[in-house]
Amino acid sequence: MYSTILHQINNGVATITLNRPDVYNAFNDPQSYELQDALKQAEKDPAVRVVVLTGAGKAFCSGQDLKASMDAGQRNLSESLHKRYNPIIRAIRNMPKPVICKLNGVAAGAGCSLALACDIIIASETASMIEIFINIALVLDSGSSYFLPRTVGYHRAFELATKATKLSATEAQQLGLINKVVKPEELDSTVQAEATFYANAPTKAIALLKKMLTKGMTENLDTVLDYEAYCQEIAGKTADNVEGINAFIEKRTPVFKGQ
Repeated sequence: MYSTILHQINNGVATITLNRPDVYNAFNDPQSYELQDALKQAEKDPAVRVVVLTGAGKAFCSGQDLKASMDAGQRNLSESLHKRYNPIIRAIRNMPKPVICKLNGVAAGAGCSLALACDIIIASETASMIEIFINIALVLDSGSSYFLPRTVGYHRAFELATKATKLSATEAQQLGLINKVVKPEELDSTVQAEATFYANAPTKAIALLKKMLTKGMTENLDTVLDYEAYCQEIAGKTADNVEGINAFIEKRTPVFKGQ
């Protein structure tokens, strides 16, 4: 079905792998649109309760394939973002399910933005992140100017953006950009454990939490308080809420079904 990505579903986990390892999974047009489609399919599939996003080979994603864009001739960069990259970022943020970035290697440019858009980032010690846009006299895109300063603050974000500072996985974790850093040989099992946890979590409550936390970064307190009340009413009417309460009373582990 896809020529530039791999897509598999197992035990509630949809794993989407960027699969252009010969160019460090850099984005060409087909990979952009195929990733958009795979994310749509994951959102619609009730069997999917968590998404894992990763790259084939040594890299996570090195951003835009500059050779492919040169071969395509002069293009409108704004139009390219609106059609190719922004829908991907919106799909991840609007995904009513957790999205885990399995950071197996370098995440550069739009690849760094892609990682930052995910809900959790688990990285190999050999991975790195770099906002490389300035090196070709371009600016942050694909959401990096939104996520980066909210995570590390304005001054650090300015430095990372204007100097294209390459961060090791450990340095990125220290700045709050990455959740966990593990040895390369432990990456698969660590991500699998995290995905299994979320595949068995109350999915509808997590979908609401994603929206709430995003709103909490931009709205004032009164708006957030009202939105919390709105979301709590929805969460309180789910089957998982009933199961959670019953399990608490019966002193057993709840069995959430994402409903």
